[in-house]
Amino acid sequence: MIKNTFKQALKDGKPQIGLWASFADPYIAEALATTGFDWLLLDGEHAPNDLRSVLGQLQAVAPYPTHPIVRPPIGDVVLIKQYLEIGAQTLLIPMVDTAEQAARMVAATRYPPRGVRGVGSAGARSSRWSDVPHYLHCADDEMCVLVQVETMTGLANLAGIAAVDGVDGVFFGPADLSASMGFLGQPAHPEVVAALTQGITTVRAAGKAPGILMTDNAASQYYLDQGALFVAVGVDAMMLVQAAKALAATFKRGAAGAAPASYA
Repeated sequence: MIKNTFKQALKDGKPQIGLWASFADPYIAEALATTGFDWLLLDGEHAPNDLRSVLGQLQAVAPYPTHPIVRPPIGDVVLIKQYLEIGAQTLLIPMVDTAEQAARMVAATRYPPRGVRGVGSAGARSSRWSDVPHYLHCADDEMCVLVQVETMTGLANLAGIAAVDGVDGVFFGPADLSASMGFLGQPAHPEVVAALTQGITTVRAAGKAPGILMTDNAASQYYLDQGALFVAVGVDAMMLVQAAKALAATFKRGAAGAAPASYA
């Protein structure tokens, strides 16, 4: 059975630093897997990913120590089953507002009688096409369920969500949460920061791992200091565009009226 090293690291209280992979491309995902991040988020909610593009990225990342986390577009039992069959072991489920939703998402990743996952791994990548001995009896223990709390309703139900057996971590979505709180586009608003800080405390008190995405280094470090255990510190698309803009600007600024340099 392929061990879920990310899940074990969270259990051990070891902070895991990640990167959002939103290009929906196996070649880029493989390149990112060589850069030293503990985990990559393969995004199916806001990036143009589908089941087959996620499959290609899982295959591309497999030889490397970076752990792939898959975010489906919605917490749907049938869709979760498909992602598990192509080999995903850790899922980040968006927009979970209640403990009942969280419990349903956990059940979707477990075989009966512990859950409702359909039994069909014999011809799937998840069991390496039946080459993993006793896969049906071992798979549940390696599944890692991360649920996203990103509304005021979710915050109000946070203690109950975090207490659900089988929920390994709670991820806070600062963009959606700030919008839900009336501060659209202001994830650094003091009231949002206070809510996120308290949320991390609540999740840790339940013995679970809190997570967050921040593209500002100081903010990322702040939430790590508050006890977040899985933190994404960048988004690949943003990083590429920002670096490209900076490089273009460097040469465009120097082009006007500048004498050509001599390298003779």
